[in-house]
Amino acid sequence: MASTMKSFSLSRPHFASNLERVAHSRYSSRCLSSKDPAAALSVKVNGAVKEERGKVVIEGKGREEVVKLEALWEDGYGTETVQDYLDYAGDIIKPDGGPVRWFTPISCGPHLRGSPLLLFLPGIDGLGLGLILHHKSLGKVFDVRCMHIPVQDRTPFAELVVWVEQTLRTEHSSCPNKPIYLVGDSFGGCLALAVAARNPDIDLVVILANPATSFGRSQLQPFLPLLEALPNELHSAFPYFLSFVMGDPVKMAAVNIDTAGPPNQYFEQLANNLLAMLPRLSGLADIIPKETLLWRLKQLNTGAAYANSRLHAVKAEVLVLASGKDGMLPSRDEAWRLLKSLKNCNIRYFKDNGHTILLEDGINLLTIIKATNMYRRSRNHDYVMDFLPPSKSEFKLAIEGNELLQNFGGPVFLSTMKDGKIVRGLDGVPEEGPVLLVGYHMLMGLELSPLVLQFLHEKKILVRGIAHPTLFSDVIESENKEFSFYDYTKLFGALPVSASNLFKLFKTKSHVLLYPGGAREALHKRGEEYKLFWPDQPEFVRMAARFEATIVPFGVIGEDDLAQLVLDYNDMIKIPYLGDLIRSENEKAQEFNFRAGASGEVANQDLYVPVIVPKIPGRLYYLFGKPIQMKGRKETLKDREKVRELYLSIKSEVEASMSYLLKKREHDPYRNIIDRAMYRAFRAPMDQVPTFEP
Repeated sequence: MASTMKSFSLSRPHFASNLERVAHSRYSSRCLSSKDPAAALSVKVNGAVKEERGKVVIEGKGREEVVKLEALWEDGYGTETVQDYLDYAGDIIKPDGGPVRWFTPISCGPHLRGSPLLLFLPGIDGLGLGLILHHKSLGKVFDVRCMHIPVQDRTPFAELVVWVEQTLRTEHSSCPNKPIYLVGDSFGGCLALAVAARNPDIDLVVILANPATSFGRSQLQPFLPLLEALPNELHSAFPYFLSFVMGDPVKMAAVNIDTAGPPNQYFEQLANNLLAMLPRLSGLADIIPKETLLWRLKQLNTGAAYANSRLHAVKAEVLVLASGKDGMLPSRDEAWRLLKSLKNCNIRYFKDNGHTILLEDGINLLTIIKATNMYRRSRNHDYVMDFLPPSKSEFKLAIEGNELLQNFGGPVFLSTMKDGKIVRGLDGVPEEGPVLLVGYHMLMGLELSPLVLQFLHEKKILVRGIAHPTLFSDVIESENKEFSFYDYTKLFGALPVSASNLFKLFKTKSHVLLYPGGAREALHKRGEEYKLFWPDQPEFVRMAARFEATIVPFGVIGEDDLAQLVLDYNDMIKIPYLGDLIRSENEKAQEFNFRAGASGEVANQDLYVPVIVPKIPGRLYYLFGKPIQMKGRKETLKDREKVRELYLSIKSEVEASMSYLLKKREHDPYRNIIDRAMYRAFRAPMDQVPTFEP
């Protein structure tokens, strides 16, 4: 078989000829002939690394292999849609007499060296095309194989479990130290849990999209007798009903629409997509004929019972994606049941999505995997070596999510050149790492998102933030388990504070963001704005000297122009019930207090959510000081006095930067949001609104 397509069969020695022809004809050409420009991809060809821009690199002679993803890489999300799914399905369902099999869509392309295996287990359709929106993104970081169950196949559920298990064990024996990912969609969720229960000794990561383990409580149960009695000539109308029950047509049609355009353009394209999709729904009657549908529903019933009886044996890491508008299954309640029943389970809840969540707009599976820290290439997750930089679509999503703060805060970025000159922008910050940015942590970390996004926008550099360990625990997760701000921070590079993580970041020449004041600074009390709470231990100076990193101190102001702190920790701890709740949550977080042995104010790591009142917005100002080169200062490691002297100098630079900004902002003619809005309306975009003369 050609190298651009993999097909595997473990139940019969021959390949399914018709599926191969589809792979090499319509499906392959339409999936791979896209001319969408890709971001810079490092690829390895015959042992040499080269850069490929403007095209997707295809496997060829010497097997080209992606070895690195740069920040803002092109993930291809939305370039294939539900319309493509319905078009490709028309070819794949043609009977060929072949067995259940695996295939790898060509659009998955070459993947990162050392990528783990991902097996997709389909829903009731059995096609294996349910990841079509995600082929290009998942294909960069996984070895993707999709399960295809032919329309006429009648393999019992238990035999399907054994069939998947054979692949699992074969792959595990060849790479025992790598995890294997099972993505189960609806019916595939039952299959994934059943396989995981039978193989507790294999390192599995199981992702369930509205798993059908709740089929016994399905909203479709009353319709099953009606379906059996439905005449064959009327069955062609049933798929239309089924399609609206299973998914949200509007969200399916909105996948490839650019939301940055005007509203009338958005709705016009949405209407066109819906009109183009509706005629294709008639093909569902061929994808799932009446006899096949009845068989698959019986399989669902059997599979749900099989999986539920074995939940106690599942030791795999499990993530459940649950929809709030699932018209087929009670997926939200089922997610919470699985959370309680499984040993190592997490949830992400999407209240506005339907049953076919993986085919709907706003759900990027790779983004969810990354944001929940579930992507790894070995048994233990490594926050540095397993990290995947944000893609263009994720950056766009972050810009849209932070639009309010960007518009109302109007951030101004200033930096200091080597000669001491202060300029607008980030030119003064070195592009070659390792670089350590050390600064002041504003109230609630208000400065964090604009800073990270500006580095990506202006310099295409991802700043990895060293964060409080509770950010990576269940302590801060919301009750409803929705995709949250904390997920975004992890998506954009936040990692727990530790000496080993800092060591790895410096070793990989990263740009690192460090707040010595930590939670004490970000959750300060009234009257403490712009006051540093730094520890006595200057360990980051030693580490920077060891790796000859460049230290860039920076100051940031503007919290007093954006919000008024009304209730702080001292106030809230005195309020009945609320005070007890805060104490209880902080007791749970004690195991994550990495400064338990510290002294002074910085040791006070009490976590709480202050009550703040927004003001008529002023402006955020950032000043990155003159870079401090640690190259040639390794002797600093041995002299405690020199280390402390340099540490205090850095702290002084941060304080001086804030003093400078507090004084200079008084001369900014566009500090007020009204003045900025008027300027933007008639002259320039937000990032070009003038400020004071440095």
